[in-house]
Amino acid sequence: MKRFRLNTVEAASLAWLLAFSLGAQFASAQQDGEAEEQVKVIEEIVVTGTQIRGADISGILPVTVLTSEDIEFLGADSGDELFDMLPEQGQNYFNEAENISGGVNSARGDVGAFNLRNLGTGNTLVLLNGRRMVNEASFQTEEVGGSFVPVNTVNSNIVPVYGIERLEILKDGASAIYGADAVAGVVNHVLKTDIDGFKVQLRTDFYEHISRDVYSLNLEWGRFFNDGATNLAILVDYKDRDRVNSQEDARWANSDIRDLVPEDSPWSGDTRFRSNSANSLYGQFDIRPSVSRYGIRGRLTDNSGEFETYPTGHENCQWQLNATTCGGVDGQGTYRYNLNEFRDVSAELTRATFFAFLNHTFENGMESFTELMYWDSDSVLSRHPSAPFSTVKLRVGAENYYNPFGPCGSPNRLPDSVIGSVPCSGVELEIDNYRFAQVPRIIENDASVFRVLQGFRGKWDSWDWEGAFLWSEAEREDLTRNRVSNLLIAEALFDPTPAAYNPFSGGVNSNIERALVDVYRNNETDLLLVDFKLSNTELFSLPAGPVAFLAGAEYREESFVDDRDPRLDGTIVFTDYQGDTFPFVSDVVNSSPTPDNEGDRAVTSLFTEVQASLLPKVDMQAAVRYEDLSDIGDTVVGKLALGWQVFNPLSVRASWSQAFRAPNLITVNEEVVARQNTRTDYACFYAATRGGDPDQDVIDCRNSTQRIAQGSESLISEQSENYSVGLVLTPLDSWTITLDYWSIEKEDTIGLLGEENHTVLDLLRRLEHGSGNCSALQANPAVTRVSDLEDDEAAIYEAAGVCPAGLIKNIDDRYANLDRRTVRGYDLGVYGEMETKLGKWTLRYQGSFLDEFEQEPGGIASELAAAKAAGVIPPDIPIGGFSELVENDGFQKQKHNLTLSWRKGAYGASINRTGLGEFYQDSLTLDQGDRWWFPDFNRWNATFSYYFGPSDLKVRFRLGIRNLTDERAPLADRYFGYFADAHSDYGRYYYLSFRVTGD
Repeated sequence: MKRFRLNTVEAASLAWLLAFSLGAQFASAQQDGEAEEQVKVIEEIVVTGTQIRGADISGILPVTVLTSEDIEFLGADSGDELFDMLPEQGQNYFNEAENISGGVNSARGDVGAFNLRNLGTGNTLVLLNGRRMVNEASFQTEEVGGSFVPVNTVNSNIVPVYGIERLEILKDGASAIYGADAVAGVVNHVLKTDIDGFKVQLRTDFYEHISRDVYSLNLEWGRFFNDGATNLAILVDYKDRDRVNSQEDARWANSDIRDLVPEDSPWSGDTRFRSNSANSLYGQFDIRPSVSRYGIRGRLTDNSGEFETYPTGHENCQWQLNATTCGGVDGQGTYRYNLNEFRDVSAELTRATFFAFLNHTFENGMESFTELMYWDSDSVLSRHPSAPFSTVKLRVGAENYYNPFGPCGSPNRLPDSVIGSVPCSGVELEIDNYRFAQVPRIIENDASVFRVLQGFRGKWDSWDWEGAFLWSEAEREDLTRNRVSNLLIAEALFDPTPAAYNPFSGGVNSNIERALVDVYRNNETDLLLVDFKLSNTELFSLPAGPVAFLAGAEYREESFVDDRDPRLDGTIVFTDYQGDTFPFVSDVVNSSPTPDNEGDRAVTSLFTEVQASLLPKVDMQAAVRYEDLSDIGDTVVGKLALGWQVFNPLSVRASWSQAFRAPNLITVNEEVVARQNTRTDYACFYAATRGGDPDQDVIDCRNSTQRIAQGSESLISEQSENYSVGLVLTPLDSWTITLDYWSIEKEDTIGLLGEENHTVLDLLRRLEHGSGNCSALQANPAVTRVSDLEDDEAAIYEAAGVCPAGLIKNIDDRYANLDRRTVRGYDLGVYGEMETKLGKWTLRYQGSFLDEFEQEPGGIASELAAAKAAGVIPPDIPIGGFSELVENDGFQKQKHNLTLSWRKGAYGASINRTGLGEFYQDSLTLDQGDRWWFPDFNRWNATFSYYFGPSDLKVRFRLGIRNLTDERAPLADRYFGYFADAHSDYGRYYYLSFRVTGD
């Protein structure tokens, strides 16, 4: 697979374009300006939703526009924080707190996702000054249907919020205008490119509940040359942020949060709030081979030769192993580990952004525009230590120096009076429920984005033309320290010397250092784009007005590279004791094997757009786009929008559009990969809850489960139809009210049935079969299980009336075009201002209301839905990702943002309220159907400003208060006790900013 790079011709062309542009502009800047008329500054002429220069579609399409002042009143200082406050934006699945459980396969570091309408990452097209932005270098998986599918996004943290002149959000399908991925809408960042003067802004943040400090610096500078024909503008943004560790707040400090559940709640004591781990430094061990002849069953081990270890003095201690550790017969429950011992809720971060814009108008009227951008981010985050996957067993060698059942003469062998008839050669021990918890994993993430654009525009007769060349590259280097190599730890576990790894020390002087390795994941994405557009605002005239027309072509190349560490990509091969090896096992403990991967595609587009006044006060927009993707095939989409000014204060608008989302390059090109994710085995859960083991002390139903998946070139683009109809009411010149109903129906959604759904299907087959003649059971063939079960484990299944099910080894799931998604809702907006004797007042309200979000299952998924509706599958067994999703796991019905600002003379103030509607956590549903609801989550923010300065300088001091009433996020069964995809839990904090503006 070819990796897109600038070849010699492309590099030479780019260098020539830049040299010509810069040389011509600066040469022109040296002229004495003999032109008869001063050339006007280049103005922004493209409005999101149309590519016709100078067109006005404000009355036709639902577009939200936030000015720089609007953004500052919100108080956000990062893109992810800004979009989290906007009603159109859904959950940010790339946030740090929710990604804390994800390993090297997650997109980590300074990254945020765009997710308009909650339709899913990848369904929003993101532009910078009207042209595409490169996707974030790394990708991760997101639940679509029943399991997790690779998704990628433009990074919402690339563009500094203080450099934005306007943020335009088109809340409508726009593939006919812009091409692939504009399904839920389009976000366009319009930056300040014609600056004349300078602005310096400093900001520092202070938190009440945590020790974090945040410092930000924003610089803007620009000058006009050549009598206004040339403008050079520079934007610089810098941010330095401390980490937030889980131990800074008692709520985050322990991953077992059962004590936070109210005592009178039906969920009081529910083990689903016990999110600590059965894997700790005090593991479970199984003597190999059988111990029946050793005379230690019932004294040191259970009948199968298993024993647990605990810290000395623990209530479960039955025999002393050494000074730090005791043992007990298996079955008393494992010693659990607090996963939040080391975890950071948020990383330490340093971020810097540089933009340069050079615009010039030549004497003949042709305009040149140049953009240069460089973004760099470094972050460091602490995560929980590694634990081996339940499907990858490690062993302690018989000769291991610290083996209590080691060879005769070993200083650590138990006394003969205790050890029974264990031979002098010693015995091997298989390790289970163990974690290398001596040191945390440290993630160092270094990311950068580079973008260069050179464009020209001008007029030819009555035609406007514009063309540009764009190249952008994103890179991310992800390095994890303190990982454990399977090969090195296996070697250390068989070492007969004191340098051996000691799994019986409780982490004290264990020699873990010899097995620690650093593991990297390096990613790169590239975007090369060339476009040309020709438009005429008056091609001909109809009785009601002129007809505007545009035709254009675009060519772009997209590519990605995913370069994994040799211990992950199969270069360094580990084979476990079960005989599994790459691509099902990697050499890194607790990381799925992943081959190096890369892919590319070329996209050719032809498009046209027409705007006209069909009748007096009736405007129309129509567009068609043909797009051919080299690896997927071609598609044609259309769009039609109408606007009618019924009478002076009232307008009606409606639109219909087709949109498409191309399969991302990962789902097409990914080789056979095995992914480990912690999943609930619902066949096991059914047995445990109905067979006498509700706390899962005998069988553990939530384990690391391996899913096997593979990319497919047979995937097709997801297709959608979008509808909207709305009213625009302007009762006064300075007041506007908008109400828009919208609908998105998407076919061929790319997804997976999902690991947990596969286990539900496996349960259904067991329920249909019953508990008799288990050798004839035809279970779900996609679920591969180990066959050996202990007698006490099998008894749990038999008591529940189903055939025993061994531990899951892997689940075979494949990417496919599966289901239909339907999302419907409406938006309400109120915007206005008024001048009074008390000052100028400005009101801005936006609300987004979700009426329907349904993913209709097909095939096997529909069988599961039918079985649950019939009561065959119990209410407490969820079917993930299908049926109605409104208010389920973050798909709230309502999201609001209200800002009221005031300014009089030297003083100003604002109050802002962000509101998120209620929703429930589906995984906490009780047997009788009761749901765990999160109430409405509202936060108030305020600013107080003072303006002063001499005539040539403008100075502003601002005090901001975020979360004025100190609201904490509702309790959730999540990593830090709150639902971080939708809520924030930092409490109240303050910021001070100082801004100076001058000529």
